[in-house]
Amino acid sequence: MPSVALAITDGMLHLELSLACEVFGADLTHIADPWYRFSLCGPSAVRLGRFRLEPDHGLDHLALADTVIVPGWADTDQDPPAELVDAVRAAHDAGARVASLCTGAFVLAAAGLLDGKRATTHWAHTRELARRHPKVTVDPDVLYVDNGSVLTSAGKAAAMDLCLHLVRLDHGSSIANKIARRLVVPPHRDGGQAQFIATPVPEPGNHPLADLFPWVMGRLNEPLTVEDLARQARMSSRHLGRHFKQVTGTTPLQWLHTQRIRYAQELLETTDDTVDTIATATGMGTATTLRRHFARTVGVPPDTYRRTFRSQTRFHR
Repeated sequence: MPSVALAITDGMLHLELSLACEVFGADLTHIADPWYRFSLCGPSAVRLGRFRLEPDHGLDHLALADTVIVPGWADTDQDPPAELVDAVRAAHDAGARVASLCTGAFVLAAAGLLDGKRATTHWAHTRELARRHPKVTVDPDVLYVDNGSVLTSAGKAAAMDLCLHLVRLDHGSSIANKIARRLVVPPHRDGGQAQFIATPVPEPGNHPLADLFPWVMGRLNEPLTVEDLARQARMSSRHLGRHFKQVTGTTPLQWLHTQRIRYAQELLETTDDTVDTIATATGMGTATTLRRHFARTVGVPPDTYRRTFRSQTRFHR
């Protein structure tokens, strides 16, 4: 059973902390069994705004976890506590995967875990992070960055995106999608998607593309074009592009490409279908095309992804 430890000290942001608790700390064994072994780790009882939390263990327990999550740090003008920084560094040195939510990136940067790496944080604090930690390549335009053993996210909703990304890495897309449906949040937003969108993602049925999204998801096996999507949405391609940018932060083709790749991942994880069959089911046409786009997006070929996922599943179960 993989373990997740949440680092807590005075002055952290309670929303990001609550998101992590909801994803990793809730009893979700009815969705995936075993789920995570979850603990709160801090020096003592901590105050988070109006809330008070009692940790399960001291900060030294972080070094025993498989994954350590550092929530947002409220006052970025102050250096994070040395004991927190030391404990996070020790956990990473011990082999833990370390992820920060929102301004928790300042803790990871102080620990030296982001030196020479690309990272992000809430867009309002990216300049300060870059100024104080010049060895870090700060990207202000993405939702989250995955460097393997070190991950960072932007603020608020992007923290949920990163939590679901971690679930996807550990349990696969199918389980991550079920968790997302339970929480009534989008099942996947790619880490490279724009962090700042002019208007927030509307509720279903409350924007011009509400009926288009499920229509597309039911036709991923078809060779859809921007013109097809525009025709279905009853608007020009130009207006479609504008609405897509407002609602998703990306273009129609990039969004469609992401859905095809994610569907391919799910089929690779949950079926024994051949790559040719999956290429047809996801609208990629041929196995060659799927392999090229899959490797470019995910980082490994489909066959390697399938073998890796299944060996990870056996390890976790």
